[in-house]
Amino acid sequence: MVSVYTEVEVDVDLSDFDTDDLIEELESRGSLPIGGNFDAKELLESIWLKRRLGNHDYQTELDELIWTVLGKTL
Repeated sequence: MVSVYTEVEVDVDLSDFDTDDLIEELESRGSLPIGGNFDAKELLESIWLKRRLGNHDYQTELDELIWTVLGKTL
C-alpha cells in the first residue's frame, strides 16, 4: 500500500453556489446565529444609535447580541 499526499489550488467563485448550500455549510460549522429570526444588523444599529446619542444604557442589547451570535452569557 502506498500513501500519496498532494496539494491542489482551486479558484472558486461563491456565486457558483446556491444560497441554501452556503447556509447549510455555515450551519454545519456552527457559524450561524442561534436564533433563526435574529437580525444582528438591527441590534447593532440600536447599540450604535444609543452610543452616538451618549446613552450608555445598551447593555441589554449587547447581551442579547452576544447570546444570539455566540450562544454564551457572562
